[in-house]
Amino acid sequence: MKRKAWKRNFVLCVICIATATASSATTTFKFVSFNATDGGNPYLESLVQGIDGNLYGTTVFYGAHGTSYGTVFKISPTGTLTSLYTFCSKTGCTDGYQAFAGLFLATNGNLYGTTSTGGAHGSGTVFKITPAGTLSTLYSFCSQTGCADGVLPLAGLVQGTDGKFYGTTHSGGAHGNGTVFKITITSTGATLTTLYSFCPKIGCADGSYPWAGLVQGTDGNFYGTTLGGGAHGNYGTVFKIIPTGTPTLTTLYSFCSQTGCTDGTQPYAGLIQASDGNFYGTTLGGGTNHNGTVFKITPTGTLTTLHRFVHTDGFAPSAGLVQATDGNFYGTTSEGGANGHGTVFKITPGGTNTLATLHNFSGPDGSGVNGVIGGLVQDTNGNFYGTTAYGGASNVCTGGCGTVFSLSVGLGSFVKTLPSSGKVAATVYILGTNLTSASNVSFNGSAATFTVVSASEIKTTVPSGATTGFVTVTTSGGTLKSNKVFRVLP
Repeated sequence: MKRKAWKRNFVLCVICIATATASSATTTFKFVSFNATDGGNPYLESLVQGIDGNLYGTTVFYGAHGTSYGTVFKISPTGTLTSLYTFCSKTGCTDGYQAFAGLFLATNGNLYGTTSTGGAHGSGTVFKITPAGTLSTLYSFCSQTGCADGVLPLAGLVQGTDGKFYGTTHSGGAHGNGTVFKITITSTGATLTTLYSFCPKIGCADGSYPWAGLVQGTDGNFYGTTLGGGAHGNYGTVFKIIPTGTPTLTTLYSFCSQTGCTDGTQPYAGLIQASDGNFYGTTLGGGTNHNGTVFKITPTGTLTTLHRFVHTDGFAPSAGLVQATDGNFYGTTSEGGANGHGTVFKITPGGTNTLATLHNFSGPDGSGVNGVIGGLVQDTNGNFYGTTAYGGASNVCTGGCGTVFSLSVGLGSFVKTLPSSGKVAATVYILGTNLTSASNVSFNGSAATFTVVSASEIKTTVPSGATTGFVTVTTSGGTLKSNKVFRVLP
């Protein structure tokens, strides 16, 4: 069935605001509103930059087939919004619907994600979609007796260094409290392997009901959070899982370990591993007056609370963080702030109480009230992009259909590598902006042969003699540096 592509240009609404710190710099905020036809209510997702330079995401509701199904969309960095696919396009919704999570860009250039429901058994799916909008359902959950393979995947996927995909389900599994799984792509679809089923321990001390996805650490293990369970009640955990051999899960931290839960409770979002090797994340509750926190945790489980929200600077951060090219962390809160509709904030990695509010949502430009504001992604043009579940200019949806927004804080352009690690002679794609004039590509100083595929993509290989370090691309406009260190594998 051919699906109509709905396009709309950026709403001409630019808001310049001063940062909430002593800095004299200003930020520039822009947004576009969903109108229900192209989707509505993007949920706990971060956008992802594709190989074509556009950004891709999902909505939970609305679209061409009704109010309940959701879409996959793309938006250009300048603001043209296109609906690529509306879920429940197949009889019985075997293609799934209600994608709560965002998409993941794989090394083959395609995008992968999950739907929370629908599919062959009504319990969610894993899917692939091309940048042109062709969707393939790879796996339907509850394919095993008793739904031992899990149900209700609310998080996205991550591709491991082995090329396979890893994720979580919120429910199902051997004990009904969610799973960690691995997906191996085959010529006929995909094979799922359950790595762990939560809550085999008394009181679910190992955690339960993971809402967020995983991140692969530099040690090769995967790290994540659970919304519930833990050693101190139903407050959530941070865990590590070793994927090789017999998969082993270790609970690194149980929230509400401190009096009054000042260390936080209920981490909805996942983790990121920062350049210092530690992991960073947020909790929805706990902290000061249960407004939520920002935390750092070492790979061995030592947790430090970096910030406790006080409502005026934000409330209920439901999304994770991104470490930008300036070394600072950026994130969002779903409510609170000057207008009560949520915020965008910056926090420095060192010390505590170093948070600055960059934008206060007002409702017409987006809102997370009774919903969420998704996480941020830094585009290779230096700007941040994100989504709000509610608010916006459209009044078709109750509370608004949500927005896609951009925020510029003056950071410069850079490049990303896909993947972020590899052996000598491995193929690597470099994503960026205005790459047509590229004259040199280097891996930590070692020159590489390369082909300019487009203004947003370079194809290269890891050169002989390369060592772990940053990748640089020399263009007529200057030298662009990768946002992360590229690890050369033995």
